[in-house]
Formats: sequence, C-alpha cells, structure tokens
Amino acid sequence: MEKERIKQAYLSYVLNKNTPPASVFKLTQKLGLPEAEFYRHYATFAAIDREIWGDFGRDARERAAKEPVWETYGAREKLLAFYFTLLEILKQNRSYALWSLRKYMPPVPGLTPRVLDDFRQDFEHFVADLLRQARQTEEVASRPLVQDQYPRFFWAQVMFVLGFFAKDDTLNFERTDAAVEKAVTLSFDLVGRNSLDSALDFARFLIRRR
Repeated sequence: MEKERIKQAYLSYVLNKNTPPASVFKLTQKLGLPEAEFYRHYATFAAIDREIWGDFGRDARERAAKEPVWETYGAREKLLAFYFTLLEILKQNRSYALWSLRKYMPPVPGLTPRVLDDFRQDFEHFVADLLRQARQTEEVASRPLVQDQYPRFFWAQVMFVLGFFAKDDTLNFERTDAAVEKAVTLSFDLVGRNSLDSALDFARFLIRRR
C-alpha cells in the first residue's frame, strides 16, 4: 500500500536524519513515486506526524482493553492501564516520540500542538465514556454543571504526562511512571465523591427543609 510506504519512508528519514525530508518531491523521488501520490494521502509531512500520534493513542487503548483483567477494572485502573500501555509504545518508539514532542510542543504550557489533534479527539471520547460508566457505579461523582468539562481536564493531564516524558532522563523513564500514578490518583480524588459533595448534599437537604 503506497500510503504505508510513504509513512514508513518518512519515519525512516526522520529517524536517520533527525529532521523531515527537504521536500515531498525528494521523498517520493526516492520511493520511485510521482509527487502527486503523496498528496493523495497526506497534505503535509505534519499530517503524517498527526496520524502517527493518533495511532499511538488508539493502539494504547486497544492493547490495554485486550488484557483479560480489563473488564474487572474501574475507571481509575483503566486510565492507568491506558497510560502505562501508551508509555510502553512511546518507549518502543523513543527516538521518534522525543523528536516530535520536542519539535511540536508549544513553549506556552497548556496549549495543544496540532500534531496531537487526532490523538486528542480519540482520547477525549475514550475518557468521556470511562467517566460516564464511572458515574453509574458512583466511582465518579455526578456534577452536571462541570462534568462535561472533565475530558478537557484529563487532556491537560495527558499534556502533562507527555511533557514529563519528553524531559525525563531517568532509566526507563521511571519518574514518568511515578508521575502518571500520582496524576491519576489526584484526578480521581478530585472527580470522585469527596467532602465537597457531602457538603453540597447537606446544603440541599437544609434548603429542602425550609
């Protein structure tokens, strides 16, 4: 398949040269393809990077969900399993992952580079579904006024994890693994039922009494 040949040739060039090809023409010439063949599949080299990152996210979700214990997990454990699977994929593709993160990550924290657009869309659908199930089991508190914003909150967590991974110089990215556990624990402490929910329930009870 020509699309896969183009993607693999681009990836090989980046890994060997630490930079994208000088032009689409040069890449397709090396493959013995007309330049128009590239544009049948991709608009730019950045579109290939966007697809690769989308693949990373989907592969992590699908691999984690294939584990026999997946269906026994709550939302917190499922998200942890997703992150650790994603990190294994990134470690296996370390050179490309670090190159692309350092190339595309914006200098201003909180902004999402376009290279992660496909990844973000798939992740937010995934986490929204997780949280919807978790509300049914009361692992996550029902908060109608704010819960629709939770996928964006969890996406900010992904950006934190990727930024941490890009700067982690410990053996086998051990600090990133620890950061993931702490970040997920904190996030579920915040979206789970806590003392704030108890206070609101008590306030509603008092209002009804009046």
